[in-house]
Amino acid sequence: MSGSDRVDAAGTVEPDGWVHPSMGVEEEFLLVDPSTGHPLPCSLAVVEAAEKLGVRLQLEFTQCQVETTSPVCWHTHELRTGLAEMRSAAADAAAQCGARLLAVGVPVLGSAVLPITDIRRYRTIASRFGYLAGTRGVCAGHVHVGVPDRETAVQVGNYLRPWLPALLALTANSPIHRGVDTGFASWRSIMLSRWPCSGPPPWFASVEHYDAVVEEMVECGVILDEGMINWDVRPSAHLPTVEVRVSDVPATVDETVLLATVVRALVMTALRSLSRGGCAPKITAEALQAGYSMAAREGLTGHGIDLTSDLVVPAPDLLGLLVSHVRSALEELGEYRAAVAMLTKVVRCGNGASRQRRALRKRNHVSDVTAMAAQSTLLVGGAALSSGADGFSPPIRRDSPRVAVKNELP
Repeated sequence: MSGSDRVDAAGTVEPDGWVHPSMGVEEEFLLVDPSTGHPLPCSLAVVEAAEKLGVRLQLEFTQCQVETTSPVCWHTHELRTGLAEMRSAAADAAAQCGARLLAVGVPVLGSAVLPITDIRRYRTIASRFGYLAGTRGVCAGHVHVGVPDRETAVQVGNYLRPWLPALLALTANSPIHRGVDTGFASWRSIMLSRWPCSGPPPWFASVEHYDAVVEEMVECGVILDEGMINWDVRPSAHLPTVEVRVSDVPATVDETVLLATVVRALVMTALRSLSRGGCAPKITAEALQAGYSMAAREGLTGHGIDLTSDLVVPAPDLLGLLVSHVRSALEELGEYRAAVAMLTKVVRCGNGASRQRRALRKRNHVSDVTAMAAQSTLLVGGAALSSGADGFSPPIRRDSPRVAVKNELP
C-alpha cells in the first residue's frame, strides 16, 4: 500500500458497496550473493533498478534487505496477483544487481552483523542499540486489515492475541541461521524478542491506555519513538488498519495469501463480537509467552498451546481450532473451502521451516537451502483460493496435558 491512495483506499467498505475489510501485505526479503548465499549489501541499487522497471520497493533496516508493499485489496485473487507481480519484479531487479531474492526469515549463511542502511533514523537506532542493531537482518510478513478507527484497532488486537502463536507456527520460515539448524522453526521471532516492545502485545483497555504505554516507553528512553513499537499486533501509525506482524515472511505467495485470508477473517470475527458488546479474553502475558515459545520452537511439526482451553495439542489441531473460530467469516468471504484446502496442503507438505530442513538433510549442504528458498520465493501454485476440501477440524486429543500457567487475567 503505497502512494497517495494508501489512506483513502484502506478502509472497511469495498468500492462496490460491500462491507468486508480491505487488506494489504508488506513483505521483507533478503538479498544474497547467488554463488555464496551470503547476504549482499546492495539494497539501494536494487530499489533503483526496480524503479526503472516501474516498481516501487522500500529500503529496510539493513543494506541486505528490501520490502514490497501490495496494493490495497478486497479479494484474494487481487492480492495473489499483486504479491506475485511484486516478488517477480523484486527478483528481476535483484538479478540485475547481481543478487538473488530470498523469502526467508533470517540469513541462512553469512556474518552475524549486517551493514545498516544509511538513513538517519536507522543510524540513530544503531547508535542507541549497538551490536543488537547490526544483527537485525530479519524478514517478516505484515498484514494490514482495514478498521474504522484506532480504538477499534486496539480492541481487535486484544481479540487476536490468543491466536498469534498459531499464526507464528503456520508461517515459521527461519530454522537455519549462519549455516546451523537452530532447533527452532522460527529463529526470527527469537531474535526479535531481544528488542523492546516486540513480540506478544499486552492487553489494552482502550486506545488511551495504548497511547499512555507508548508515551511512557518513549519518555523513559526504552524506544526512540512510536515507530519502534514492534508488538505483533498494533494499530498502524499512518493507516486506518490493524497491523499483524507475527509472521516470518512466508516462503511462497500462496502461503502469504493464506496468512492474509486468515488474519482478515480473525479481524472480521473480532469486529462482530465488538458490535455485540463482547470483550476479548484477557490472556495473561505468561500464557501468551508460553504459546509463543512452543510455536517458535516446534512450528507445524510438534505441538502448540490452545490458549482458549489451556491444552497442549498437536499443531495441526491448533490450526483446526483457528479455522473453526473464523469459519463464519471465511464462509461470508467465500474463502472457507479454499483456506481449508491450503491449510491442509501446508500441514501435509510442510511450511518454509520444514522445507528448509528437508533441503538441508539431503546432502547437508546449506547451498541447497538457499537454492530451494529462491525457487519457493517465486512459486505461485498449489491449492487455488477458489476451491478446496470440505473440512479441516482434527480432533483434540482427550489426553492433552494442561498448560501450567493461568491463562486469563482477573
